[in-house]
Amino acid sequence: MIIAIGEILFDIFPRYRRIGGAPFNFAYHVKNLGMETCIITRIGDDADGAEIFSILENRGFDTRWVQVDKAHETGRVIITPDDSGGHEFEILPDVAYDHIELPEDPSQLPDSPDQMIYFGTLAQRTAPGFNTIQSFLSKIGSRTIRFCDINLRAGNFTDKVILKTLEKTDVLKLNTDELDYLASLFQVSRKGPNMARWLIGQFGHEMVSVTAGAEGSYIVSDGSQFGSAVVETEIVDTVGAGDAYAAILAIGYMKGLSWETVVSVASGFSAAICTIKGAIPDDPGFYEPFRKALSGAGDE
Repeated sequence: MIIAIGEILFDIFPRYRRIGGAPFNFAYHVKNLGMETCIITRIGDDADGAEIFSILENRGFDTRWVQVDKAHETGRVIITPDDSGGHEFEILPDVAYDHIELPEDPSQLPDSPDQMIYFGTLAQRTAPGFNTIQSFLSKIGSRTIRFCDINLRAGNFTDKVILKTLEKTDVLKLNTDELDYLASLFQVSRKGPNMARWLIGQFGHEMVSVTAGAEGSYIVSDGSQFGSAVVETEIVDTVGAGDAYAAILAIGYMKGLSWETVVSVASGFSAAICTIKGAIPDDPGFYEPFRKALSGAGDE
């Protein structure tokens, strides 16, 4: 069981909108790639929240952990393409997911002998969110893996959140910009894989995964490095590519697949997500080749 904690929202593009939020995108991929998952999130008691709840129900999610907030609206992000092919994000403040509630006892979560908890930094941008998530993470047993996709968004994190989050992370995913930010934060004159190794030594992570844009991606674990080149494809939209990569990473870890296989499949899947509008595909058949790749690798 992989449990995602955090934001669910609407991404508002210039001509359309899509349900999104990194934890939702991640959980949606995990579910459609064949692994049991649920999401703990919070929506507003409004039209957007009702639509999100309906989408989750229709797509087979367990909605028992979707909270409805009568005082705060459902989250939204205004996304504007920039001249470099990337995007600018306006993340609306003080919305429902900033007030997620978590059980005092982690054993109240869906039962599974082995679990993974996925979380990030956006849902920790307020004091209540930070305190709730940090308190919960500190109570998790040693058999539960804590997977963090650090996902830094300007104006929506603090250095304190980063430090405390890294201290409670077993598996860390980030991109090169975020890796460079950490090097600057900790005043470490290291780059790339050497910085990833420094994080492992400093915080005891089992593994650090870095997506490096046009330079591909790599995983550092147990003193070894495993890399993959970019999968060339026609890019329609890069939103959610990192969440897709994270989903394969999490499943590969839970299945005990080789890091060579994981980084290869993750690169292919994130590239495929870039060929569609928005972060998640409408066609369930989109996932089939990647389900087969993960299943076949697990049978080896």
